Amino acid sequence: MSQPGTPRRYLVWGVGLVVYALAVFHRSSLAVAGLAATERFDISASQLASFTMLQLLVYASMQIPVGLMVDRYGSRTVLTAAVAVVSTGQAAFAFAGDYPTALVARALVGVGDAMTFICVLRLVTSWFPARQVPLVSQLTGNLGQLGALGAAAPMTWALGQFGWTRAYLAGAVAGLVMLVVLRLVLHDSPTQAHLRGVPMSARALARSLAASWEQPGTRLGLWIHFSTPFSPALLGLLWGFPFLVSAEHRSEATAGALISLLFLTNLFYGPFFGWLVGRHPWHRSTLGLVIVGAMASVWASVLLWPGDAPLGLLVLLILVTGAGGPGSMVGFDVARTSNPDHRTASASGIINVGGFTSSLLVIVGVGIVLDALSPGSDGSYPPEAFRWAMAVQYVLWGLGTVQILRYRRRIRSLTTREQVAGGSSMVEISPGPRPSA
Repeated sequence: MSQPGTPRRYLVWGVGLVVYALAVFHRSSLAVAGLAATERFDISASQLASFTMLQLLVYASMQIPVGLMVDRYGSRTVLTAAVAVVSTGQAAFAFAGDYPTALVARALVGVGDAMTFICVLRLVTSWFPARQVPLVSQLTGNLGQLGALGAAAPMTWALGQFGWTRAYLAGAVAGLVMLVVLRLVLHDSPTQAHLRGVPMSARALARSLAASWEQPGTRLGLWIHFSTPFSPALLGLLWGFPFLVSAEHRSEATAGALISLLFLTNLFYGPFFGWLVGRHPWHRSTLGLVIVGAMASVWASVLLWPGDAPLGLLVLLILVTGAGGPGSMVGFDVARTSNPDHRTASASGIINVGGFTSSLLVIVGVGIVLDALSPGSDGSYPPEAFRWAMAVQYVLWGLGTVQILRYRRRIRSLTTREQVAGGSSMVEISPGPRPSA
């Protein structure tokens, strides 16, 4: 790609990045409105959790279909559909007055959100030189999370100043503005506005997924991705704000600021973990285990603290838990070096389901425990109920740790440090019987 195209390259990426950040905003916009939602729709904790559960379920189930759509129709077309769908969902949520309508609206938000990230990554591959793709891809994931900042303290302020309908409608209007900019600026490649591809048959897709699943590196990546991101998702998507307000008795402003800090941690952890994994690829699973251990330890300190935890400890909780999201990206790198190039996409699709499944399970689990331990259905949850509910995380951490250790031993018995240190996708690992340890 010629140097004169550099400004255009960053303009196209910038538009795609803003679209992705806006989708993250819509995804996270319920995080600070959980208590308000229970009152507006007259729902229980488990019903409130179903909003986020549905979004995560839709997101996870659409990853492979969206990849096929991008291959067939290109990023420009799929992003256009994504912005239209997510904006429609957010507008419907703004006007929703009952639980079923709100549930359908959040499902639409989940559909539109699921269509953005893969599109922007494809734009990065098409517009940037190969040597810049890893860095720009990492920046895309990190900077896109800034959209969640708009769903923390600013959204708290907007809900207080303008009310439910106007606060949520503003996000939908922003989507319409970005739709116009997208159509004017964004092309699939420097030479073509639209790139069209040949669709993959269902049989070919099934074969690719089965072969990827057979690789122990894919399964190790899945369990790393399962174990690390659900705790920050629990705080950032739904239960963090109610926990800080109801269980730790912090003001709404303080709770919003802490949730904002959670998203800011991505800007530090992402590049650092990328550098660390590049220097020590043999210890990628160790990094995942360290992150899980750190999160479990600091959560134990908060949940076992007599009375309200000190603000400093809550800040530490946010800083440590924030490592979970960037840490989950380690799983994709494990799969990359365990599968041949033509199967890395199917392996990534499998792995991406792991974190969304664990997030869904923990969010629903917290809602169920809160309902079981709370005497009423008015959205008021006792601190003790929250402490037991948040302890649900330890079940998933325990399962994930056992599976990481299991598949780490498996993959280390089938490969060498030199193969892993090679950097690019290596010869696939035989999924046959494990040699004796």
